[in-house]
Amino acid sequence: MKKVLYISSLLFLLAAAFPLQGQVIAERKVRFGIIVDGDTLPYYHLKEIHIIESGSLLTETEIRKNQKLIRNVKKMLPYAKIGKQRLDILEKQIAGLPKKERRAAIKAAEKNLLADFSDELKDCTISQGKVLLKLIDRETGRTSYVLVDELRGKIRAGFYQAFARLFGYNLKAGYDPKNNKDDNLMERIVLSVEHGKL
Repeated sequence: MKKVLYISSLLFLLAAAFPLQGQVIAERKVRFGIIVDGDTLPYYHLKEIHIIESGSLLTETEIRKNQKLIRNVKKMLPYAKIGKQRLDILEKQIAGLPKKERRAAIKAAEKNLLADFSDELKDCTISQGKVLLKLIDRETGRTSYVLVDELRGKIRAGFYQAFARLFGYNLKAGYDPKNNKDDNLMERIVLSVEHGKL
């Protein structure tokens, strides 16, 4: 009995290892590739990863020392990210539109933004507003003044800048973490938040 079981197991393994003639066992998958000097090389899309220096995250001492700024950044960062997403959508919508339709689309987007966030942002402090302006510049790569100028015109941007100055804001203040100590601290806070350290 053992001999029959042994032989049948061996035959089964051989049949699996050497398929019958005419039988094709192939696993075909579509792969992307690029051709370089006549050679086809596989091309894979990899997830983006961010490598940060260990000194980029906050230390325990810095966390204790900057609680207020950390709280403000954590509160304002989601608004800056949502603003960036909405700006990208708006810019795609208005690309190539005639001036009148473009203006109408911008006004509608502004109205929607105010309807969605004016109640929440109404209670923000001046320091939180300053943090939000810096974070908007960080996310979009443009100061708030430049954004208003591009979307609503120079006169409106000048009016907003004059009004903002009354409350201690500067819409033209850029975000420069490499050369500005305060912006560098804010950048390190943002990195710590984004990497789950805060």
